[in-house]
This record gives sequence, C-alpha cells and structure tokens, in this order.
Amino acid sequence: MAHSYIRLDFGTDEERAQQARHKLDGWRQAFRLDKKLQYKLDRPDSAAVETVSKPEPAAKAAPPEKSKGKTAEKTKGKEASTKSGAPPEKKAAANGKVSLLVRLYFSSHEKLSEQRWLDRIPSEEPFKSASPKVIHHGDAEFETTDKQFETLA
Repeated sequence: MAHSYIRLDFGTDEERAQQARHKLDGWRQAFRLDKKLQYKLDRPDSAAVETVSKPEPAAKAAPPEKSKGKTAEKTKGKEASTKSGAPPEKKAAANGKVSLLVRLYFSSHEKLSEQRWLDRIPSEEPFKSASPKVIHHGDAEFETTDKQFETLA
C-alpha cells in the first residue's frame, strides 16, 4: 500500500493546530478512518523542554522530611498548584513552532478515496491557513518525511 503525507505548518498558532487535530479526530470517527488517516503533531522546540522537565518530577518524588512539617505542607501546596495548571512543556510549546503531519494510508483499490481526502483536507478552514504541502510516495522528500513521522510520538 502506498501512502501520502500532508505537511501543515501552523507557525506559533497552537490554537489553530488543536482545532485541526480536533477536526481530524472527528473525521476519523465519522468515516471510520482509524488506520487510514493518522496524524502527529511536530514541535521541534519541545524536545529540549521535555528533557529539562523530566528530571524535575523525579526530584519532587523524594519524600519530604518529617521534621519540617509546615514547610513540607507549603511545598505540597505549591506542587498542587503547578499540577492544576498546564504542564511546562505545553506552555513552552505554545511559544514554539507547531506543525502537523498527516498520513493517508489507503490500499491500492481505494485510489479515489485517497484522492478525495488529499483534495479535501487542504481545502478545509483550519488547514487552509497552514500552507499545506502534499508529499506523494514518489517525491524526493518522501523518505525524510516518512522517517520523521515514525520518530514522532
């Protein structure tokens, strides 16, 4: 089965990227496109933020000393207030660039369906402003895009 990619660059507009993600989720459910339409958000700046923020929770996981009763309660209150807000990587990613990589993975007898989705997705509203670029199986940058899609979480 050949597949195609659509690269959507939202710049720093996190809200528009989330709207596009939500719309893709709706289509996946409505048209039963579970394996045929897949997407991943790419935040190139967030990788450095995640490595910095992951050791931090391990340090907080250490049990507080019992002799410091009131100070331990204060730190627990501070931790609870930071947990209720957005995670640090989400806040930092909102300031960075966000792109969406959509993979259409139709079988060879579904060429018409694949072409309809390749035409429909870039023409819809949240995707239209993201300068969509369609990458087919035979294109020069297909291999790098395919590897990038597989490495994204």
